[in-house]
Amino acid sequence: MGNLVGSWRFKEPSTVEECDSTWGSDSECDEAMVEDDSGMSDSVSPAESERAAGHSGDAALQLTDSPESAPKMKRSFYAARDLYKYRHSYPNYRKSRQPNEYRNLRFYMNKIPLVPDGIYIEEILSKWRGDYDKLEHNHTYIQWLFPLREQGLNFYAHELTQDEIKEFQSTREAKRRFLAAYSVMLDFYGIKLLDKSGNVARAPNWQERFQHLNESHHNYLRITRILKSLGELGYEAFKAPLVRLFLEESLCNSTLPNMQHSVLEYFVYTIRLPATRRRLLHFARQHYRPAHAFLWGPPPKKGAGGSIGAGSSGIRAPAPTPEQHRRVEDNTASASSRINVSSHDAILCQDLVGGGIKGLPDLSSYEAGLQEPLMLISGRRERSEFS
Repeated sequence: MGNLVGSWRFKEPSTVEECDSTWGSDSECDEAMVEDDSGMSDSVSPAESERAAGHSGDAALQLTDSPESAPKMKRSFYAARDLYKYRHSYPNYRKSRQPNEYRNLRFYMNKIPLVPDGIYIEEILSKWRGDYDKLEHNHTYIQWLFPLREQGLNFYAHELTQDEIKEFQSTREAKRRFLAAYSVMLDFYGIKLLDKSGNVARAPNWQERFQHLNESHHNYLRITRILKSLGELGYEAFKAPLVRLFLEESLCNSTLPNMQHSVLEYFVYTIRLPATRRRLLHFARQHYRPAHAFLWGPPPKKGAGGSIGAGSSGIRAPAPTPEQHRRVEDNTASASSRINVSSHDAILCQDLVGGGIKGLPDLSSYEAGLQEPLMLISGRRERSEFS
């Protein structure tokens, strides 16, 4: 029985729609996630990270105001799957057989330095704040400052484990330093942490730092990692204020226009509560331009014939013009004022009224109701023969 349970694997989603429960309901239900904001689960695992697909090239994703000339944009399946695994605590995880050395916790307790640079956390917190060149060009510290249950680019950094997360969350000194590290990175991006609830605002140096951040796309990967790590270590509530600020700056204030795609494709979907994602996406949809190119709305509804219109994974068709709307109303009104009957049905109606078909009950009571359509058909035949 143990081998059978151990060999069972969770079926991974194969489409963007299967990865996204924002507008529906699945295992990411609001009630369950309220109890599990930290991401703790019995089935935890590192997953292969596919963050890079779609992050680079945000600046090139410029859409025109014309639906006809707009490129056929689609959401990234690799991004959706990566964040699905994160929100679901990495299904299909196989626990490592290596002993758990709690290296991330020991680093935050200032007992071991980060590898390969040999720098302790206290040195980073005390000497790196405001050293923007060092924070920009050093690429080994971010995996140590914001650990995850997945492998990053620094292979010397260790993945978090479930036991280590529990220990980290119960260690006051480690949590204090973690929030200090978060504040250092926010300052690097031109943002300040306002309170213990995670609220944020522009820092005094925001103009200079936003200009840099708008052109520094590799920092969008870092921000995705920071948001994930906040959720892993007990600060899920800190995500929404930061994501909301990025939405306002990129969509409303145009201070971070190149970040639009990353905020909507990655940052929003690090948030575990579907209701919180919906609120953020409703806000984004109000301010996104061009409006018809918004890809992150609710999925399309099936029509009466089972057909599916443009939905969250494609460009929506533009709204009809007033002239088109008037023509539709005129056609609908004229169609509802007459009965269209085919020639075959007309002959059948005549046979029924005249009793031409045997074996049927007396249909004389229906004759009055059929007179008007038959008169219409007869009039059409006469006009056709005359012409």
